[in-house]
Parts: sequence; C-alpha cells; structure tokens
Amino acid sequence: MRITRALSAALLMLGPAVTPAAADASPSPTASKDGGAPTRAGTSFRTATEIEQGRTATAGGASTGDYLYWSFPADAGLRPTVEATVKLPDTHAAQTWQIDVYDGLRRRQACQYGAQTRTAAANAGTVELRCVLRTVRGWSEPWADDPLPGTYYLRLTVVEVPASDLGLPVGAEVRVDSKDIGGSAAVDGALAQPLVPGVAVNSSQDEESSASAVLSGVEPEDGWASGWWSDRWVWTGTGGALAALAGVAGYALTRGSGRPPRVPPGA
Repeated sequence: MRITRALSAALLMLGPAVTPAAADASPSPTASKDGGAPTRAGTSFRTATEIEQGRTATAGGASTGDYLYWSFPADAGLRPTVEATVKLPDTHAAQTWQIDVYDGLRRRQACQYGAQTRTAAANAGTVELRCVLRTVRGWSEPWADDPLPGTYYLRLTVVEVPASDLGLPVGAEVRVDSKDIGGSAAVDGALAQPLVPGVAVNSSQDEESSASAVLSGVEPEDGWASGWWSDRWVWTGTGGALAALAGVAGYALTRGSGRPPRVPPGA
C-alpha cells in the first residue's frame, strides 16, 4: 500500500515537468524529405530555415494563421525573384496571402513587380505569389534602404482570413532564383562584410572554438563577391583599347607619308 502511494505521488510530481517539455519539443511544420531540399519552415527570424537559390523548399503540416520564415543569400549584382505556392484545404472561405522579404538588417524590401499579395477564392486549391526584388547593390549610403549583400528573409502568411478558417491545415512551396544583372548595376564601393547575422561575432578567446556564434551559414555557392570586380571592367578596358586604336588610325591618316613635297625643276 505504501509502495502504491509512493508511486502515485512520484507520477503526480513528474506530470507538470513532462507536459512543458512535450510542448517545447513540438516541431516546426515539416514534410517528408525530397531530394535534400528543406522540408520545414521557421516561425521567426531567428529560426528561419536556410534555403539555397534554385531549389524548391516545402513545408507541410502548417496551419492557416502561422508565420512561415525562410532565409537565403543574395550577392551584389543579382536581382532575386521569390515565388511561393500555398496549397489550401479542400473547403475554405476567401483568403488573402502575402509574402514579405527582409534584408539582413530586417528592413522590408519593396518588390519591383509581381503579385506579392493575392486573394484565393473560396474553395480554391492553391494561391501563387511572386516578388521580384531590386538589384542588390555592393554598397549604399547609410540612410538609404537599398538591398545589400547578405542574408534575406522570406515571410509567408495569411493577412485576411475569417476566424472559421484559422487553424486549417495548409502546405507551402517556396523557390528563389536570381538574374545576374552584371556591370550595369556595379557601384564604386563594397561592404566590409555581408549583412549576415553573426558573421562578425566570434569567440574572443579561441576563434577556432565551436563556441563561435554564427547565426547564419547561408552564402552563395561561389562565396561572397570581393566587391571590386565586375564585367564593367571588361567593357571599360575594351572601350579604352578601341579608343587607342582609333587615335592611332586617325593620326596615321592625317599625318601623310612624312616625305617633303617635290620641288619642280627651275622653281
């Protein structure tokens, strides 16, 4: 009898401790793995799922009303395009979804064009969103909000929805691609470091230690641009060479043969 009472008391004491742990262990919206691409989304800037450009990331098991976050790298001279597809439940009312893009300083970046916000009709199967950002600049004035090299955050959420639809299951697919604009977007200047959270935060005692605080590991496949090279140098060098050849040719035509004129006899 005493043993039974002791076990009952122990279970009552463990109950409150186990319940919060189970709540904290609940995962972010996930789906089965598909080709190594991310299959989940974060729920804040700090937990944003890192994705690579050119690959489609998915998130299943999300609910209408959740904030879904992803992060991706964008370097100077690139014009990123963000696309998102939301898979809606079979039965629902009209819903309005929106994608927002923020830079490494968490400044909201405007879309040049694209359907950043769209309303899905009642019982529609999917809604597609698209945002084409401005070209990422290598350098900018401190007061400007120009897009700069570094980590960018994509947030997907519903902005208008009836209360009866909150909590309904949804799925999402996101993809980021970039167009290389080239030297036409080059500027005379470069950031000392890309705007990647935690890139300059290291352990002061041991830089090789695993305790180094790096909050984001995303970067372009070829690494971050050095900031000084662009194809503008090619066009500038080609133009200079053509100008030099034109000058030499013009001089040769106007100079003549270089011999003195013949003097007629008896002159």
